[in-house]
This record gives sequence, C-alpha cells and structure tokens, in this order.
Amino acid sequence: MNKTRKIMENGGATFVNAFVTTPMCCPSRSSMLTGKYVHNHNVYTNNENCSSPSWQATHEPRTFAVYLNNTGYRTAFFGKYLNEYNGSYIPPGWREWVGLIKNSRFYNYTVCRNGLKEKHGFEYAKDYFTDLITNDSINYFKMSKRIYPHRPIMMVISHAAPHGPEDSAPQFSEFYPNASQHITPSYNYAPNMDKHWIMQYTGPMLPIHMEFTNVLQRKRLQTLLSVDDSMERLYHMLVETRELENTYIIYTADHGYHIGQFGLVKGKSMPYDFDIRVPFFIRGPSVEPGSVVSQLVLNIDLAPTVLDIAGLDTPPDMDGKSILKLLDLEKPGNRFRTNKKTKVWRDTFLVERGKFLRKKEEPTKNVQQSNHLPKYERVKELCQQARYQTPCEQQGQKWQCIEDTSGKLRIHKCKVPGDILAIRKRTRSVHSQGYSSNENECDCDESVYRNSRTQRKNQRPFLRNPSVQKYKPRFVHTRHTRSLSVEFEGEIYDVNLEEEELHVLQPKSIVKRHGSYSEEEEPSEDTTGDEGMLADGINAVGQPNSVRVTHKCFILPNDSIHCERELYQSARAWKDHKAYIDKEIEALQDKIKNLREVRGHLKRRKPDECDCSKKSYYSKEKGVKAQEKHKSHLHPFKEAAQEVDGKLQLFKENRRRKKERKSKKRQKKGDECSLPGLTCFTHDNNHWQTAPFWNLGSFCACTSSNNNTYWCLRTVNETHNFLFCEFATGFLEYFDMNTDPYQLTNTVHTIERGILNQLHIQLMELRSCQGYKQCNPRPKGLNTGNKDGGSYDPHRGQLWHGWEG
Repeated sequence: MNKTRKIMENGGATFVNAFVTTPMCCPSRSSMLTGKYVHNHNVYTNNENCSSPSWQATHEPRTFAVYLNNTGYRTAFFGKYLNEYNGSYIPPGWREWVGLIKNSRFYNYTVCRNGLKEKHGFEYAKDYFTDLITNDSINYFKMSKRIYPHRPIMMVISHAAPHGPEDSAPQFSEFYPNASQHITPSYNYAPNMDKHWIMQYTGPMLPIHMEFTNVLQRKRLQTLLSVDDSMERLYHMLVETRELENTYIIYTADHGYHIGQFGLVKGKSMPYDFDIRVPFFIRGPSVEPGSVVSQLVLNIDLAPTVLDIAGLDTPPDMDGKSILKLLDLEKPGNRFRTNKKTKVWRDTFLVERGKFLRKKEEPTKNVQQSNHLPKYERVKELCQQARYQTPCEQQGQKWQCIEDTSGKLRIHKCKVPGDILAIRKRTRSVHSQGYSSNENECDCDESVYRNSRTQRKNQRPFLRNPSVQKYKPRFVHTRHTRSLSVEFEGEIYDVNLEEEELHVLQPKSIVKRHGSYSEEEEPSEDTTGDEGMLADGINAVGQPNSVRVTHKCFILPNDSIHCERELYQSARAWKDHKAYIDKEIEALQDKIKNLREVRGHLKRRKPDECDCSKKSYYSKEKGVKAQEKHKSHLHPFKEAAQEVDGKLQLFKENRRRKKERKSKKRQKKGDECSLPGLTCFTHDNNHWQTAPFWNLGSFCACTSSNNNTYWCLRTVNETHNFLFCEFATGFLEYFDMNTDPYQLTNTVHTIERGILNQLHIQLMELRSCQGYKQCNPRPKGLNTGNKDGGSYDPHRGQLWHGWEG
C-alpha cells in the first residue's frame, strides 16, 4: 500500500509498537468504540454478546461518537460495524449511518442507510463495498462543509478488506502473482509440543494447504489495493476542501492475521505478535511528519485520543489513554535546564481472549456472598415480612417469628395439631386406594401407611430369612395336580400323578376309560411298547417344571421337546399342527407389533415422575406443585440457595440443548469437517466468486479450539520485550522476543519462580482493572535491584504459590 504509506508515514507519525488487546473482530471493534478492555465491555467473541441487547443498553450509549455528537460534531459512520449487527436500529451518537449488516462482504450484501435497509448485488460499478463507502464518505464530507461550514466533522470509514471472502476489484485480479510476505520463520513450523493444546494438535500443512496460503495472501493484498485508492481519494478531497491541515487522520486495524504460521492455515485469535500487532499511523496538526514513536499504543487508546482531539476529557471508565501527549513537539525552554521530565507511559498491557468463564460455586457460598449480615440481623430483616409475622393459623404457613424471653426474634416451624394430622392421614389413606383424578398429582403408596417401630422390629427376622415363603394371594391354586387327561388316537386316558416318587422307579399306571386292563392281565408285546412310549411322555409332562407350548407339544425341563405320537406318525396330523403353529406365530407377531406401538405411545406421553423419597411423611395440601412442596420444608435462609441451584441447573440444561442443536445442524448439513472442541472450516472451488479462482478441490482445516482462552502480559521497553500467557487449561507460555522474535520456543521453564509469581500478580491486577488509572500501571523492570538503576521493584503483595520449582 504505497499510497497510504506515503500519506501517513511521510506526512505523520508511525507507531511501531501498536497492538490490540483482543485479536478478534467484534471484541476489538467494541474496545475501539468504548476505550475499554474486553473484561469491562463483556464482548468476548464474535458471537457471544456481540451487538447484544446488553451491549446496546450498557456500553453502546458510551462510545466516543456519543460524546462528540453531544458537543456539536457531525458524526458519520461508513462500513462494517459489528459482526452481529442486524440493521434494526441506528447506534446512538451517529448523525449519518451507513452500516454493513452482519459480517464482511464485498458483493451481495445489505447495509442500513439511516434506518433503511439497502440491498446490493454483484455489479462492481455500484456494489463493490470498498468503493461504496468511500464515495458515500466523500459526498457526506463535502455536503456537510457546504451546508455547515463551521461545524466540525468526525467520520469513521470501516473497510471490510482484507477480510474474507477476499473479493478484489476486477482491475487488481492479476496483481501479486508471487506473493510471499506470509512466509516467515514460523511458517509451517509445526507441531509445537511446547505450546498450548491447539498448537500441539496442529501438524505440518499438507501441500494443498500450503498452496491455499499462497493464493490467500495474494487475494488479500489485492483487496487492500482498493483501500489504498480510498486513502488517496480521501487525501485529495481534504486538499481540495482546504481542510487537510485542520484534520487528524488515524489509520489502524482491529487485529492481525496469520497465514500458515505454526501450521495454522489461516485465522486470528492467537496471543502471538502476528495476531495482536497492527499498523497505526496518525497525521494532523502538531504531528511531526515522518516521526516514529516507540511507545506502546493500543486499540483502547483510540476512543480517548478522539475525545482529546475534540477537547474533551477522558471518562474515568475508559481504560485507554490519549496518545496526543506522545506527539507533542519539544517546546523551546531554558537551555540551562538539565533535569527535563521524561514522559511516563505504559510498557505493559493485557491481552485477553476467550469466552466468559462461569465459575461454579456452591449454593451456600452464593448465599453468604449475597448477604454478609450476621444471623441475628438476617432474622430481624426476615421477620419484617408479613408472612412470618402472623401465627400458625393461616393455610399453607410453615414458619413464624416468635420473640423469646430475652427479646430476641427467632424463626420457628409451625406445628400441626394432632387432630389435623389424623384427618390428613385418613385423607391420604382414602386417596391411596385408587388412581387420582388429577393427572398432575403424585400417588406414592409407600407413604400411605408406616408401621410403628415395634412392628418394624418384629418384621426384621422374616425379611432377613430367605427360606420363609413369600405371601401368596388368595384364590390361587398352589396344590400340585393329581391327575391329567390326555387324548390319544380318539381315546381319552387318565394319568395318575399322585405318586410322584414312582416316576423314577416305574412308569405311571395308565387306565383306559373305555375298556381297561387288569393288573394280572398282561398286554401284548406291541401294546406294551406303545403304551410305554406314551407313558414316558406323559410322565414328563406331569412334572411341574414342564412348559406347555401347544395342546399337543411340551418343553421338558431338560429343554427337549415332546409331542404326541400322532404328530410323528401321521403326515396329515403333522401338517395340520404345523399350520396351526404358523397361524399362532403370525397372530403373536401382529400382537407384538401392536404392543410395541402402544409402548412407544406411552413413552411419548409419559407423565412427570414423582420423587417419593424426598416427600416427607406429612404430605402437603393438594394442588401444590412438587417443587413448592419440597421448598416449603426449607428454612427461609436456605430458599435462596435452592434458587441459585435451580438457576445453575437451568443454565446447564440450556447449554446441553444448544450443543444438541449444533450437533443436529452439523449432521443435517453433512458437515464432516466440524470436530468437537475445534473451530474448523472447509474450502472448495465455489468459495471465491472473483478471480483468481481456486480449482484444486475442497479441503478441511482447523484453526482454533474452545479451550483457547488466555490472559497474557505483553511488555515492551528499553530492556525487555516478552510475552507471558496463562491459559484457561493451566498451561503457561513465555517468549523473549529479544532472542526469539517469532515466538518459536516456549521458555517458561527457564524463568525463576519469583519472576513467575511477579508476572502472575501483575496479570491478575490487569485482568480486574477498571478505568485508565488502574489499567495503565507505571513501568517496572523484572530484574532484582534498586529503583535508581531502572530495575525490578519488588511487589508489595505476597508471592503466588502456583508453581513449585
């Protein structure tokens, strides 16, 4: 971008150590607007709380645009606002508003123009986003100066380039055929087992990934050429209107970018310099052309600087500071004065990224934190409520306040009279005899009647003795069968089953009803054999453990099957009985199918279950929900704890449902690239709609992870240049950029324990800082020594014992 560098570097100041506090779009842009760290405006990611109702109600009314608009500035915004901005409103403080709805686009997008949604297509001359906002901003500036020549103007031109989808203007589609600026010593330096989890997980890039990074770098540079032209057009517009010498121009970005560094194909959100370092230029009155400033400047400094330019003081809730004091020219003074006061400026700042950590606390702790009063004060405050002042005569009252002999208030549980208990007990017995007419009412048979202590004691020997037979209901036949009638070949036989002990020694006696043999008469040999076979089968049937399957076949205790001899000798009988069995099987299968449908219906219409174990012996009145019943037993001090626990369970349930919806959405789309815990993307031949095109096919790559939440200290001064990070997983990283400018090696194991404790304490202070007085600590060294030498100043607090050794 030669045109931009000529305008800003030669005509203004260059800040060589400019950083963002959170390397993501929406959090960084929110910090630019409010001048606050992420932990103070609560926009942690591009989705969570980005342009949310909370942001709109709390922080959006306190952006620098609101302050300038209230002092008479004509404020205007053109371009990308926040990733989740939906165009349903105009943010406060802006007189002219042309804001992009949702995320970055170059074609086929919608903008909100002063409250009206305006759709654009795919025609370069009138739809290309970079040119559109440039033309609108120039027209607005000229119109304002023509109508309001003496009114100051503040404009923000927020370009989408070089953000994806990286669609360049057609006249630049052939530029940079051999772009290689992204190939640094950290390019494809993977895996990194000494860094946090996602860096350990990421291996070297495949050839298709490496080719993609080359094309991506080329297309990003091509989109920036339109931004370069935009800067030149704005500069010439200021020259034509003779406002150049009276105008401050600030040029910066919301985050850095990595393309192939450490094997990550593309993206941001890492704490390393390639993601947090950004360009920063400023030119205007009292700014020395061509000057270079080495002090740290941050994105949170933008809002205080704009207010300072307008002559307004920095609000105390802003975390940044105005950088104009770094641009003051050396004023002529007494040449004999040797003790000139040096400028004091920060040398350390906080880098934070990730989702808001919801710390799970015990309910009792929550109650104690919410009310720090002693017990007698809490009782006194509780007894002021009307529901505890009346005696225990009102329906549903469980607690009352009573003043004891010493004059102190105490909370007592209401005691129910004995006659009322008897009535309630009889009522419970009556209602327990059948199902209740109320569908939502619980019926727990176990709580209907409870034996006395003596009765339960007498029952224990019987419950412990397994040999005692269980009680069997009346009218159930428990006596063994004494005889059995069997039909065989048209004859009916009676089988005597009384003498069961004879079934091992001899066959059962068989008596034919129509014509019988005497005991002395010996039947013929054939008859004896036939009757012996039948006798054996019938004898087996008579055993109690045999199972009757059909009227002619049985399953014996030894798992063998015996049928009447007719089925084995007559083909017709065999065929008829088999047909009968097939018909029975078909009927049973139909019945099973119907039963399964009914079972599914019952599962879908299952009523709410009752937890009878939590229900006390003294049941509550009818019509009260189960939760209210259980809650009424609690002491008033414990009700708040139960409410906190209920909110926690509700939060877990909502989070579980959200995960299920995401999983179903991925399955519906057939997205095989998405992996649990990882942020991945797919790229194919249809992604880029403008030249140069991608024709090497689709691929998948993962760029970040859900546990990539961190807090870092970044220090730059005359002696130190390092990055120290603490990750939510407990992992630590330390890089000394004086010896390792590309953060290739994590050297946290070489740092002394005392230094690590000091870094941790300083990091914890910045994580909770609020306002520019707390968030801009005075510079400190890290080597032990005295203050005069500009070395380490020991912290007054205790050392942190998080690490050993």
